[in-house]
Amino acid sequence: MGDYLTPSELPQPKLKRTNTGFTPNQIIALDASIPETAKHIWFKYSQLKVLDSGKRGTHAPDSAAVLSTKDAFEESFVRHVETTLARNMYNCDSLAAYQAASNTIRDGLLIDWANTQQKQTIQDGKRVYYLSLEFLMGRAMDNALINLKSRDNTKQSLNELGFNLEDVIHQEPDAALGNGGLGRLAACFVDSLSSKNYSGWGYGLNYQYGIFKQKIIDGYQVEVPDYWLKYSNPWEITRHEIQIPVDFYGYVYEDHDPNTGIAKKVWSGGERVLAVAVDFPIPGYNTPNTNNLRLWNAKPTEEFDFTKFNAGDYQQSVGAQQRAEAITSVLYPNDNFESGKELRLKQQYFWVAASLHDIVRRFKKQHKNNWTKFPDQIAIQLNDTHPTLAVVELQRILVDLEGLEWEKAWSIVTKVFAYTNHTVLPEALEKWPVDVLGRLLPRHLEIIYDINFFFLKEVEKKFPGDRDVLGKVSIIEESTPKQIRMASLAIVGSHKVNGVAELHSELIKTTIFKDFVKVFGEDKFTNVTNGVTPRRWLRQANPLLAELIAEKLEDPEYDYLTNLGNLKKLEKFVNDDEFLKKWDSIKFHNKKRLADLVKEETGIVLDPTVLFDVQVKRIHEYKRQQLNIFAVIYRYLRIKQLLAEGVSLEEIKLKHYIPKASIFGGKAAPGYYMAKTIIHLVNKVGDVVNNDPAIGNLLKVVFIPDYNVSKAEIITPASDLSNHISTAGTEASGTSNMKFALNGGLVIGTVDGANVEITREIGEENIFLFGNLAESVEELRHKHIYEGVKIPAALGEVFGAIESGLFGNPDEYRALVDGIRYHGDYYLVTDDFDLFLQTHVKLEKVFGHHGGDANDSDHLHSWVKKSVLSVANMGFFSSDRAIDEYAENIWDIEPTNQ
Repeated sequence: MGDYLTPSELPQPKLKRTNTGFTPNQIIALDASIPETAKHIWFKYSQLKVLDSGKRGTHAPDSAAVLSTKDAFEESFVRHVETTLARNMYNCDSLAAYQAASNTIRDGLLIDWANTQQKQTIQDGKRVYYLSLEFLMGRAMDNALINLKSRDNTKQSLNELGFNLEDVIHQEPDAALGNGGLGRLAACFVDSLSSKNYSGWGYGLNYQYGIFKQKIIDGYQVEVPDYWLKYSNPWEITRHEIQIPVDFYGYVYEDHDPNTGIAKKVWSGGERVLAVAVDFPIPGYNTPNTNNLRLWNAKPTEEFDFTKFNAGDYQQSVGAQQRAEAITSVLYPNDNFESGKELRLKQQYFWVAASLHDIVRRFKKQHKNNWTKFPDQIAIQLNDTHPTLAVVELQRILVDLEGLEWEKAWSIVTKVFAYTNHTVLPEALEKWPVDVLGRLLPRHLEIIYDINFFFLKEVEKKFPGDRDVLGKVSIIEESTPKQIRMASLAIVGSHKVNGVAELHSELIKTTIFKDFVKVFGEDKFTNVTNGVTPRRWLRQANPLLAELIAEKLEDPEYDYLTNLGNLKKLEKFVNDDEFLKKWDSIKFHNKKRLADLVKEETGIVLDPTVLFDVQVKRIHEYKRQQLNIFAVIYRYLRIKQLLAEGVSLEEIKLKHYIPKASIFGGKAAPGYYMAKTIIHLVNKVGDVVNNDPAIGNLLKVVFIPDYNVSKAEIITPASDLSNHISTAGTEASGTSNMKFALNGGLVIGTVDGANVEITREIGEENIFLFGNLAESVEELRHKHIYEGVKIPAALGEVFGAIESGLFGNPDEYRALVDGIRYHGDYYLVTDDFDLFLQTHVKLEKVFGHHGGDANDSDHLHSWVKKSVLSVANMGFFSSDRAIDEYAENIWDIEPTNQ
């Protein structure tokens, strides 16, 4: 690093005026400095609202007006084809049509976005900042059209221009900015912040590559790069003028003020990168309120070392550039080795440091150094432990850079932050080796030790002589090597800690965080049950069902999408046969759409009249895809046995098993061997079952590769039954269970996570619950260890089939089977297997022998009624409700005036 200027030697950027968010005084001063002739032209052509309501332009249009006429859309579309893309009507293909259409829509959206930022700045209310390492946004264009209520107009315009809206939308890649439920929750939350008229920004990283693109080759998961930014992204606005320096490495020294003699810590970093802002407008539904998602790109301070380049050392000359850009290259770099660990920690600090300095910059622009106002103006939510270094960084800013006393600074920090926990699994709580963090961020390690010292002093006062509790709540884990417990740091640095479902929030208080409850009391710990946005997960994913609901509720404007409790009125139609037939025919249409996707992705042909039994989510032992595939194997073995006994297929369908397709999807972490083994088994079972002509359409097994948001929008509305079967007490909440239930798919699940609250809302008779309860889990695990694991006869048959080589080399699955048989069956597959099979027998009787016939009255009056009642009672699970609870109980913020 000797070839670089240290960051302390580099010029420090000054606070600059940016192009949004002026204060009222700045507007007056700027207005006076602009010539009248220039103002006249601006007012004549600007589409933005002038905030001095006594002047011209106050009735300027918002996005809805800009996009509401076909002429306006078509004019802008053609202009973008010809001037933005440098194409014409002869070479405008579907991709160019997507780019021109999305630029047109974005133009309208930016009007709302600019007006919102200005209005929020003028109103000067409290703003929430949502820090999440993932934002699994999905496609932006369709969502923007729905939220701006411009979909029908755009569809008609594109049709007249010679394009199909669905084909155009299909050109957009999924933004690969997340992986699982954590990132999708963050996406739903920023949508709700806008739709509920709160002032709220998201902060994340602008990954160039997603976690990976999943291919299935010979049944195995193979990871290939997911470079989603093949073309310029029309939804992002790069803010080259917002460049925040972020330092790493270096050393810390004390500097004494010559006047006061007070010592001050100074961090002299050894390497600097620049965080460059990229903004994504987030439109609200039924409101012009349009918030911001700000993501960061990592760039070097200099593109390359010219001296080394001239000396012929070409590789080293761009070394700094490559090291910088690696920070935002890949979502979750593999941390199974030391350099990967350091890169992940670098990502986390880079992101929170840039975000905190941006937040502080914006605060100081309006409130100077009035730090007592900081908690009144700003709430920061930590989405899991990934952004916990923000606690340390804000303390560093206030103490080292702004000169506040430690206690005053810490009081501000703890009022600003709140922490959302997403796991009850102790092994899933993030920890960082002290030596890795100390090398990368030496000053932050000192601050963490100081935070821990002062905290433990308070604990010791409360529990004198109790060394045990000190060790359990300490931020530093005295292990080999020593580690920093990020969850402990997040709890100590926050004023509220919330779980994401009632059961989860109770469990964290009695298990992983019980010692912190002793220290802080129960009031610090609260619950906000997760929710999903109905704009994307009903209106966008299931337009026909959303339309039918709007028709029955006599709600042509779809206002129920922001008042989801209105779904309750659907209960009035539960005995209306005509309505039930329409409902069922929409499900059948959605199943045909999924069957098309399956054929395209896998070549497997599915019959849409059979039961679609779906489990799509991240592949993990606790989510128990292995329990599901073992049950599928047992079903196949029993069908084969019955056939061998001379029972006909028709008789099997009538007396034993209804036809069904078991549909799986999800990614396994690259280093997670057991999860990848489950994927391999699912695919190999599919190879055997799908190629057995003797069983016809009685059973099919499908694994849909590269599961993402866009595929979820097709899979979710098509599900008859979805599996949420985690071992009780392991799933924090789940949100896919909410999406499936909202789309009229029934749920089979354990009494875990949000399944508990879904059951309470929709009724036990409309969900299929099974399995041991959370309070029994520890006792069962104890029995497994000390009394051995008892394999049920049915599961024994399944293991026998696997070990016989029916699904390929049995050695491939030995770890999976032995983990259950000989190593304690930690996730209780043996205890719940028979219960799972029994529940399937029960639910298949309810589904009946449905053949896609809209006049099948048994099916209509059993399964379809339950589907309607399920949807009618899902109003609680809107992310709008969740955001309102955060706003009232944690953030203390009010909606802005529109």
